[in-house]
Amino acid sequence: MPESDLTWLSLLVFLPALFAAGLLVFPSRWHEAMRWWALFGAAATLGVSLCVVIGYYSMLDHTMDANGFPRYAVSTQLDARADRAASDAAQQIPKVMQSEDWITRRPWIARFGAQYALGVDGISLPMVILTTLVTFLAIIASWKIDKSVRGYLALVLILESGVIGTFLALDFFLFYVFYEVMLIPMFVLIGLWGGERRRYAALKFVIYTLLGSVGLLVALIGLYTVNVRDFVDQEEVRQEALKIAKSNTALTPELAAERVSIHTFDFVTLAKVGRAVMLVLNGQEDRLAAQLKFGEGGSNDATKQVRLFAPGVKPEEAIARLKSQPVCTKQFQYLFFAMLFLGFAVKVPIVPLHSWLPDAHVEAPTPISMILAGILLKLGGYGLIRVAFPICPWAASELAWWVGLIGVIGIVYGAFVAMGQTDFKKLLAYSSVSHMGFVVLGLAAWGSGDHSQYWQWGMDGAVFQMFAHGITASALFFVVGVVYDRAHHRDVNQFGGLKEPMPFYSGMAAILFFASMGLPGLCGFVGEFMVLAAAWDFSPALAVPAILSVILTAGYLLWTWQRVFLGTNTATQAFPDVSPREVAVLLPFVILAIALGIFPQALIFSWVDPSITGWVANLSVLK
Repeated sequence: MPESDLTWLSLLVFLPALFAAGLLVFPSRWHEAMRWWALFGAAATLGVSLCVVIGYYSMLDHTMDANGFPRYAVSTQLDARADRAASDAAQQIPKVMQSEDWITRRPWIARFGAQYALGVDGISLPMVILTTLVTFLAIIASWKIDKSVRGYLALVLILESGVIGTFLALDFFLFYVFYEVMLIPMFVLIGLWGGERRRYAALKFVIYTLLGSVGLLVALIGLYTVNVRDFVDQEEVRQEALKIAKSNTALTPELAAERVSIHTFDFVTLAKVGRAVMLVLNGQEDRLAAQLKFGEGGSNDATKQVRLFAPGVKPEEAIARLKSQPVCTKQFQYLFFAMLFLGFAVKVPIVPLHSWLPDAHVEAPTPISMILAGILLKLGGYGLIRVAFPICPWAASELAWWVGLIGVIGIVYGAFVAMGQTDFKKLLAYSSVSHMGFVVLGLAAWGSGDHSQYWQWGMDGAVFQMFAHGITASALFFVVGVVYDRAHHRDVNQFGGLKEPMPFYSGMAAILFFASMGLPGLCGFVGEFMVLAAAWDFSPALAVPAILSVILTAGYLLWTWQRVFLGTNTATQAFPDVSPREVAVLLPFVILAIALGIFPQALIFSWVDPSITGWVANLSVLK
């Protein structure tokens, strides 16, 4: 029987690229047909992503925890599912792959151990849904693009494939490939379809991003050198020992086994190494233990043991091997966390690595600004959650306050600079810097023991904030695009009076402005409130300026609203209200902004929180 989740996840990743390839068969003048073909491809990808969400939620809902309740069973956590899949694949006669665990693994580059490994959980799936939704609406917003239509639409669809692949990859090498693939389409989209300074903006974007990618590449290579033999299924170690014994017949089986060195790009395995290193560096190595059954690790509340080693491994020998490696040093942990953090922080972006963002937004066409703000910035936050913190938790814990301070600086700085902007797009770009600072702050609010509940709030809030910001930021950039098509400028001070000729547009824009402001009952409030609550427990010194920044956010957004929509302006009196196509783009965003604010539990947290709970439980128990 074929592995159904392999089909679904691969289809989700590569379907947009297949539709991009399909554009090649269209005659060059069939622009309208190309648009409908690309829209159909984006709609199909959105449909597949929703099917994956339903399948994933069904898995959660049909698996009971130790108390008989659904959705929070340890066996449904990403690391448990990934461990079981890796163990099944490692057997001499591989077991039948499960079709309902939403994990798929296939050998890719066997020489280096790189795998085609994809998986979903409550952290990656919201980002995938956001990607497919924003791309679908961005293609509708692209209907007036008439320059090189085939190339434009193909690049947008290839970009979507790269981003989805990045969110689903469980292998660091595969992750890096997808991460780099999506840079090329964005560079070309800004450089060819942007404004007057498009080449400068595109070059600045790619230089900053490649600078971060260098850090990720060095971290990838360095982490691959770690010997993870005590964290993988021991059948893999035995098979490797047999190969060594065959190549050197003078070795006894025992000596061959001692020479075994296993290297991997697997996120889950590297994260287990990172957690073990944290316990060793904190002087708690006596808590390390072997799992009783592969894929059923975690901690024992009674004995305080943390089961990270593979079944059959002797903890004393494993700890000795771990201590002999550079990974188990403070210098290694600090250095590699810094490289991972900076690599992803460029994408968030944090201050002072943010200066590429305003230029990219100002020069990019409206649909590309929607994708940039709604999707690409989330790759930075996701990378910190999936890669940086789990793989280097000791350094993350030691530097948590400073990471939080970086988030607060971004929140306050972005709000202050946004207040001084007159270019509508540049104002929203700095607003994004401010809003994404809440993601960094929520992630940094490290808590253990009784305080772990607050950290969980912060993490829930960070993931929700990424999703909510993707909705409001994408919508607001389209709001700018609508009025730019009529006024042919973005100067906030020259608008005014849009409420009279464009009442429906003004009403929808008002809801989106208030959602971005964080008004209770709309999507922007939920994530920010949870992050601020976690930050207050973690450090009131960080929470206070973040809370006060809410006043700045309300100030610049309300002032912008007043300058653009209120008053009377003869220059805008003849502007037509939104067209049906523009309504088709804005209305889904408006509905989601309201629905997410009123029903956050039903729409997001019911299937996101179980993964956040497991993520926090894995790390909070280490300190």
